[in-house]
Amino acid sequence: MAKSKKDTVQTPLMKQYYSIKEKYPDAILLFRVGDFYETFSEDAIKASEILGITLTRRANGSASYVELAGFPHHALDTYLPKLVRAGERVAVCDQLEDPKATKTIVKRGVTELVTPGVAINDNILEHKENNFLASVHFDKKVTGVAFLDISTGEFLTSEGSSEYVEKLLANFKPKEVLYEKGKRQQFEEAFGPKYYTYAFDDWAFAPDSAHDRLLKHFETNSLKGFGVQNLTYGITAAGAIIHYLDLTQHHKVQHITTLGRIDEDKYVWLDKFTIRNLELFSSLNDGGKSLTDVIDRTISPMGSRMLKRWVALPLKDVKPIDDRLSVVEYFFKTPELKDSIMDALHSIGDLERLVAKVAAGRITPRELIQLKMALFAIDPIKEGCLSSDNQHLKHIGDQLNGCATIRERIHRQIQSEPPVLVSKGGVIQEGVSEELDDLRKIAYSGKDYLANLQQRLSEETNIPSIKIAFNNVFGYYIEVRNTHKDKVPQEWIRKQTLVSAERYITEELKEYESKILGAEEKILAIETKLYNDLIIAVAEFIAAIQLNATLLSKIDVLVSFNNLAAESKFVRPVINDSLELSIKAGRHPVIEKQLPIGESYVPNDVYLDNDKQQVIIITGPNMAGKSALLRQTALITLMAQIGCYVPAESATIGVVDKIFTRVGASDNISLGESTFMVEMNEAASILNNLTKRSLVLFDELGRGTSTYDGISIAWSIVEYIHENKKAGAKTLFATHYHELNEMEKTYKRCKNYNVSVKEVDNKVIFLRKLVPGGSNHSFGIHVARMAGMPKSVVKRADSILGDLEQSNRHGDLSKPIDDISNNREGMQLSFFQLDDPVLKQIRDEIADLDVNNLTPMEALNKLNEIKKWIGVS
Repeated sequence: MAKSKKDTVQTPLMKQYYSIKEKYPDAILLFRVGDFYETFSEDAIKASEILGITLTRRANGSASYVELAGFPHHALDTYLPKLVRAGERVAVCDQLEDPKATKTIVKRGVTELVTPGVAINDNILEHKENNFLASVHFDKKVTGVAFLDISTGEFLTSEGSSEYVEKLLANFKPKEVLYEKGKRQQFEEAFGPKYYTYAFDDWAFAPDSAHDRLLKHFETNSLKGFGVQNLTYGITAAGAIIHYLDLTQHHKVQHITTLGRIDEDKYVWLDKFTIRNLELFSSLNDGGKSLTDVIDRTISPMGSRMLKRWVALPLKDVKPIDDRLSVVEYFFKTPELKDSIMDALHSIGDLERLVAKVAAGRITPRELIQLKMALFAIDPIKEGCLSSDNQHLKHIGDQLNGCATIRERIHRQIQSEPPVLVSKGGVIQEGVSEELDDLRKIAYSGKDYLANLQQRLSEETNIPSIKIAFNNVFGYYIEVRNTHKDKVPQEWIRKQTLVSAERYITEELKEYESKILGAEEKILAIETKLYNDLIIAVAEFIAAIQLNATLLSKIDVLVSFNNLAAESKFVRPVINDSLELSIKAGRHPVIEKQLPIGESYVPNDVYLDNDKQQVIIITGPNMAGKSALLRQTALITLMAQIGCYVPAESATIGVVDKIFTRVGASDNISLGESTFMVEMNEAASILNNLTKRSLVLFDELGRGTSTYDGISIAWSIVEYIHENKKAGAKTLFATHYHELNEMEKTYKRCKNYNVSVKEVDNKVIFLRKLVPGGSNHSFGIHVARMAGMPKSVVKRADSILGDLEQSNRHGDLSKPIDDISNNREGMQLSFFQLDDPVLKQIRDEIADLDVNNLTPMEALNKLNEIKKWIGVS
């Protein structure tokens, strides 16, 4: 390990290093030394492992050494992302003065602290995803939360129960979450250990401090203009984020122009289980596709990010949903408009992140040209929107602003194909600065100038062999052969005598020399100043460009929806405020795309309302398509409420306020939770948050426990949803428990359906069609046979199934229970016991015993034998 004891004599460089490292103990410090970034001690050991660079040792004062690993400074953009992706915080320490200008050790300081949640480097960011930093502030009953994407300037806040905040964290998928020091246990109890977190100082979460920091940032007297003034805990979380930007040396954040409110009342509730189970953003299976993978036809990265936001936050109000749908439909009527918008969108690029780089002063000349092209591309989109008959498009067109003055200035001042860096030169156009143009003529037309001077001097002196050259001793000189030295003018100054020639200098030549030697340095200084002045001018348009980015993202998504609908034969859903959900010939948008060529998806109808058919119990065998049917119902509803066409022949969607899914079973062994515990947690979350507008999907609930417990719980949950007048949620309940089909006889809004199969020659054909009526056969043994189970096992299973069915034939679940709605707690259903095969064997053995003639020893032996059968030794 590194030796860095205080009593060890250290070199001046290492003293400086340790003094800076003390301020950033939890970060890897990249320490600029000359042309390299170096890491030392434990940092060097970590960096060498993550980056695959060589670990060495260097002297550190008297009888000491320190581990060392470094890389060239120009490779920072290659190595920094690797460290951040590995979950490391990285402090970049630069030289703050020119080493040539000081005789002592160079002054150094941290210029940026890069963390997973605070990054604007393109190599770190995912272009189609937001890179959110979240902040959570706990109070006794209310939890505040805020989200910032520093790469785009999006800044949002909200507050509510820890369940609501957990839902938002699942939706926004932050790369880093801040919370108060000392509250790790509270954080992990509420949200688990899955997030990359940073325990920030308590003072940053002090309400007054956080509020004042926000006012200082936005330069306002209050937060009323943002509509968040009543979100005390949300404001505290948001203020802590701005404090964190101070800590991480991100001071150029003028692109963070507003603090938006995430209004719970506007968006459909999607809890973390639903987001996972519906595979909205990522698949549960390796190589699988998520919903966003399949429906994303956006052109720009910012459009893709907007689409994900819409999927995470579906709308609940009919009008804005219909506004989106009307634009998607309008593009079918005006394909020329759509095509022209698509052409322009290809030139837009990632306008949102470009403007963030303007604010940070990190936009390159080539990116500035991209910004210019994007601003020019706005004009045809604006004209197309304004000329349309669609009011929503016209409203977007009214707000779009091509920022003509600044784009013209960029066009006038920056070369059309500039280098990547200003330091390479050749960024500024001719005609912008007369001084710059003159210096360029001197620097880049030197050969022509010297050739012209040589010819002129030759003509003036009548010396044909004059030569102008340069050396490091006395710079530029004129060389004249001895045969012509008598023709040399008196004002020429002799500097050197050679065997066959003389060398001279002139005032004109020395003046030219001083110009040309300083020209390149002056050119770079002038270009840098002009470029920086231009960036400052562009920064004044940040708010307008950000609005453009938001509007263009929306158009991009709506064009994407149109292309998706045309390609996949989706239809426009009818959206209203009713409590009816009617889907004709619905299809699963993801599974349909992944079917083998030539195979078509079997569509299904689903109808739910709150008066006649509130709960559908779906039975049928495994592999028949129950889970797909449940998921497609939820996905069609969600797609409709983000303004997207849906995979169906027709769909009428009475807006839902919450979508809950309990689909499949997934153990969480790492947290010590069994399959059944996970099931019950998810089911409890659903039952505690239901409303009459909710859509609930249960798939195979209760599989994680015994058959009787499972049936009891499933029955009780369906009964609760049906009978609870405050709940009344539309529910699809897929189950293997055929006993639940008895509920239709007692509960009037509960209907039985099954996913049909056909049995031919003792083989099962899955028809995947939902039909009325229950199923009393799971065909599990047929599925086992199809899976290649040994024939002896399948045969034995058939035998056992026959015995079990025979013994359970008299069970009756249809008997009503008195006063169900008033006496729910403590109620238990009665079931006939099923005979276990082992118990049957014991019963038969006992029945055959001749008890009268059995000796005590034989009885003990028989009892011991029975104990072995039941696994008791």
